[in-house]
Amino acid sequence: MWIDTHAHLDAGEFSADLDDVVLRSRAAGVEHVVVPAVGVENLERVRALAHAHELAYSLGVHPLFAGTQPVDAVDRLQQSIERNLEDCRLVALGEIGLDLFTPDLDRQRQEYLYAEQLKLARRYALPVLLHSRRAVDAVLKQLRRIEVPGGIAHAFNGSEQQARFFIERGFKLGFGGALTFERALHIRRLAQRLPLDSLVMETDAPDIPPHWLYKTAEQRAAGETRRNEPAELPRIAQELATLRGMPLEELARHTSENARAVLPRLRALH
Repeated sequence: MWIDTHAHLDAGEFSADLDDVVLRSRAAGVEHVVVPAVGVENLERVRALAHAHELAYSLGVHPLFAGTQPVDAVDRLQQSIERNLEDCRLVALGEIGLDLFTPDLDRQRQEYLYAEQLKLARRYALPVLLHSRRAVDAVLKQLRRIEVPGGIAHAFNGSEQQARFFIERGFKLGFGGALTFERALHIRRLAQRLPLDSLVMETDAPDIPPHWLYKTAEQRAAGETRRNEPAELPRIAQELATLRGMPLEELARHTSENARAVLPRLRALH
């Protein structure tokens, strides 16, 4: 059985057929899906969705939305955490972090929200789901200052040395559709070389599609779309199993246990 540690099933792309999406994931052997919040406006939505579909969820403010959050976003997030702290389906704080790839984002606001959310994670003993696009060193800098009970470096694409820093701090590293592209040499090399007990699987659905779902810019401009979803996880994982030269069933066992180790509340949902 598989665990998808990161899928935005509350996204509009799933509004018409979420029931079928969840059914397909279970038919594919995906035992759990973690649905991260991205802002105070969808904290309640991901909680309700997780309960309606027997999934897991996390609460947090994504760096891409830092500039649109209300001034009391941290207070509202803290209140939501306190209301739901005894909820076994709440497994982490996230998606949080920094994004230095997207232009015109307010870095100061990102840094403030990231640091304050790390403090909440430390206060409430919650692992974190980290976004670190072009920002791994900056994300790690705050983690050295504000220690948290581990978590997952989502869509990891840093260096091997940076990976070791995360692992030393109790983190697992998330791998998904990006590793299915033959030209993604760096990610594929990391997926091969990093310790097996440091890896977890994710889709980031509806984003980061594997190569068989990818559409070129021209195709997208022409209206062709093909979303990613948790049911794709076993096929993505087969690519990783092939890279590592191991049976798919063994990879499923290890990565699922890794996910439960770093997100221990998942064990109550087993």
